[in-house]
Amino acid sequence: MALQTRPNSTHEANTESVSNDRVDDTIDSLEQPSPRRVDKRACVLLGSAILQFPIWGFAMSYGIFQEYYVKNWTLHGSSDTAGIIGMTSNGVMYLSMPILFALFTKRWARFRQAAALLGTVIACLSFLLSSFSSNVWQLVATQGVLAAFGCALVFSPMTLSLGEWYKTSNRALAYGVTLSCKNIVGSVCPFLFSSLLDQHGFRFALRIWAIVVAGASVFTILLIPTHPSALIVATDDATDSLNDEQDARRTTATPRTRKIPLHVFHHRTLYVYCVAITLQSAGYGIPQTYLNTYASEIARLSQTSATLLLTLFNIPGIASSSFFGYLSDNKYFTLSAATVTCISGLSSALSAFLLWGMTTEGNLVTLVLFSITFGFFAGGYSATWGGLMNDLEGEARRSNEAIDSGMVYGLLNGARGIGYVAGGLIGVPLLKAGTDKYGNGGFGVQTSYGPLIVFTGVASLFGGWGVLWKWNRPRI
Repeated sequence: MALQTRPNSTHEANTESVSNDRVDDTIDSLEQPSPRRVDKRACVLLGSAILQFPIWGFAMSYGIFQEYYVKNWTLHGSSDTAGIIGMTSNGVMYLSMPILFALFTKRWARFRQAAALLGTVIACLSFLLSSFSSNVWQLVATQGVLAAFGCALVFSPMTLSLGEWYKTSNRALAYGVTLSCKNIVGSVCPFLFSSLLDQHGFRFALRIWAIVVAGASVFTILLIPTHPSALIVATDDATDSLNDEQDARRTTATPRTRKIPLHVFHHRTLYVYCVAITLQSAGYGIPQTYLNTYASEIARLSQTSATLLLTLFNIPGIASSSFFGYLSDNKYFTLSAATVTCISGLSSALSAFLLWGMTTEGNLVTLVLFSITFGFFAGGYSATWGGLMNDLEGEARRSNEAIDSGMVYGLLNGARGIGYVAGGLIGVPLLKAGTDKYGNGGFGVQTSYGPLIVFTGVASLFGGWGVLWKWNRPRI
């Protein structure tokens, strides 16, 4: 009878420990500054900043298309359905991110550039196909779903690389710069799309945008290299798998794999903030979609003024992203993530109720103030996530657990996506309910857009509810 070899668990544990130490030491050495690495970090930051243009340009400016569709409706189907495209686009992008971040954070890291290029192809073809649409459902499918998924496939692997290149220093600043550039895109693109739509119509405008997305995306994707630490981990996993297959012929041991740590799902903090992010996002997307049509139909403002409002909505985010990031990560006075999100949520709600809700016909000044204040406080909400991730990392350290920041960032974006989709689905019936119940006179909250305004304020307020849980929570 042949003797069966028993696996030496102590030996395997020691081997895996040595392997992990080897990888960690190599990664630490890669973090040491050098002129060549500084140049690469600069290229990564520049590429990530430029990449915000093709990724978010359409999604953040959809209100311009929404107004154009309503005034120049030539498609089959109800024009009200077009109102869900903008939020569906944001929702699909954010909902895709948890899966995409998880896929490309470890084993598939070496495929990041290939995946981003594939996403560029999907997005460009989707915008091109959208220009030939004859029915509103085709717009929803191409602009709201396919193009959004393509953009998410570009965004996720490239953002993972940004976080790795700035993992040990200036990470908050790097994220702040890219978020600021995202808001610059949201400030410039409304005028770009408005000009294209006025001169060429939506079909030719979408074809031009497809070309722009192709050129800008390919250039920046090639500019952002995958961080060597991700490639080392992927290579080490592949080597471990090969060694395990060889060892399995001689032993009954189970092959080892390096898995993403899932301990973060044991922390209530994650769920509290995911709920808050979902609610805040549901309210945040309403003005992005409907502010333009409100300005034209209810406030009786000119097309130029309506476009200006959407631009002013996005401009404050350029400063607020850095401001809220600073509040979450400053060294002089400490504010918890719960407090910072409460500041954002409460201020956004007051802006919606007191400014948008109290505006009157022809009152451009009040709408301008609303766009600026709501855009500042609600637009900087995503920058509070750095403080939230610090809280989760602190809880993990106290529990002696591992945490994957890339996966956590993907989960937070997923919660944002749920909020955008929910807001898009709720927005259409709320607008119809307002049309039946309200007239078009008096204050904004008394018009047909009243339910939308109230929902925006309430959802924004609950975006900061985490502070209540923090106050009642026993300190660890």
